[in-house]
Amino acid sequence: MIFPPKKSGERPELGPETRQLVIIGANGAGKTRFTSRLLSSVAPEKIFSLSPLRALFGAYKPEAEAGSIDALYAEAAARSPLTSGNAENFAPPTEAERLMSLLLQEEMVNLLARKLSGRNDEPVTPTKLDRVLDLWREIFPENDILRHNGSLEFASATDGETRSQNRLSTGEKLVLYYFGAALYAPADAVIPVDSPELFLHPSTIRTVWDRVEALRPDCTFIYTTHDLDFASTRSSAATVWVRGCSAEADVFDYDLLPRDSQLSEEMYLAILGARRPVLFIEGDATRSIDAKLYPLIFPEYTVKALGSCDRVIESTRVFNSLGAFHHLDSIGIVDRDRRSPQEVNYLRKKKIMVPEVAEIENMLMVEEVIRAVASAHGRDENKAFARVKAAVMNLFKADSKSQALQHTRHYVKRTIEHRIDGRFATISKLEEHMMDLVYEINPRAIYEQFCRDFHGYIRDDDYQSVLRVYNQKSMLSQSNVGTLTGSGDHRGYIAAILNILKSPSPAAERIRRAIRAQIN
Repeated sequence: MIFPPKKSGERPELGPETRQLVIIGANGAGKTRFTSRLLSSVAPEKIFSLSPLRALFGAYKPEAEAGSIDALYAEAAARSPLTSGNAENFAPPTEAERLMSLLLQEEMVNLLARKLSGRNDEPVTPTKLDRVLDLWREIFPENDILRHNGSLEFASATDGETRSQNRLSTGEKLVLYYFGAALYAPADAVIPVDSPELFLHPSTIRTVWDRVEALRPDCTFIYTTHDLDFASTRSSAATVWVRGCSAEADVFDYDLLPRDSQLSEEMYLAILGARRPVLFIEGDATRSIDAKLYPLIFPEYTVKALGSCDRVIESTRVFNSLGAFHHLDSIGIVDRDRRSPQEVNYLRKKKIMVPEVAEIENMLMVEEVIRAVASAHGRDENKAFARVKAAVMNLFKADSKSQALQHTRHYVKRTIEHRIDGRFATISKLEEHMMDLVYEINPRAIYEQFCRDFHGYIRDDDYQSVLRVYNQKSMLSQSNVGTLTGSGDHRGYIAAILNILKSPSPAAERIRRAIRAQIN
């Protein structure tokens, strides 16, 4: 297959070794037009299209393209004594039902041929219907299928009720359709599939399409989708990102995604599909404060939560190394935790932003954020902040020595990791080096310096410096910030910040500016 022309005039080819191609892009980017243009380089008799909408809702077309389900049904119906000469009037209303009629008719023809041949004692060769039903049971193991009076009935294990194909769920019907239709595709067919994720539960998508592809290893599957989760399930597929097209000039703006990008396919597609600069952050994508807060603080970015700080650092580096391909900027944000000034400066040079507070919870304890929430709830913001600040300073005073020890441990660990990475000619040299490290690093002196620094923050009532070094996730609850700002407990305080940020208001801009100011 020859790809559509690019603006540069280039027209890459899809090699015969590629059996799966995913065409993805934002809505309106021209994916459908791109697919049609790609298929124009394929012999029409080799194209066997699958569409969930056509399968469930499309009208019957007796003059359909040769080899299609409708054309095959029309041929079979014309030969049937039940519908001969009047096939259109007898046609089931949907393509999925017409496919099932084909499968059942083939089943009956095979049974009749076996009976007439007199070879009833020979092993039974599985029919298309047998293969389809076995695969369907694999996807829906709680259900059973019964053959009754020349038709199929589907039994649910939960209630024991039997029902016809028409009473199956949309997803159940589609799985039958995909398995059955794939078996009717011509040899070495090109099978374009429009919106392959439609109506299917996310938990079954990968298995369904893995099984369909395994049914027809001779065929090439072309998936057109904007669903990033589906695209990420086709790990062996070539992937085309369609950015746009010019209908008048008949040229397209697209690229093949590099398979060796070192980023997960899911992540890469999620980023590219949004067409915005990228912000990698720590935390869980659904539950962490980071994932809930940062998209509201940086609406101009595609925010992608990656879990650990190491993944944020590595993904930012790799994504920026591919800038010539995607032309998108990428930055990362990691918690400051107990990083030294040298570590912070190094990361910032690599486009990894390190906030002026220790961790994400501290971001919500910034003075201006507390004041904005209190004001939005009709509280005196001066009194609210003064009481929260006093509580935090007292907490830090009680924890200062344990915090100094944690900072010391981090410093020693980082120093040893760096120093041990050197080259040593013999084991004796390594042992000698290790024995000297304790004296060179001098942990006690480092600890005492941290204690002096922290005591200075307490003496000077330096709230901002405390937020920069104090790692204490319970600070939100122990400081009573929720009650003091009129937003309830600490969970209510977090929810209040997020709700304020979701609606345009002076308070939202106040919080947004305050948090952005903490990130350099």
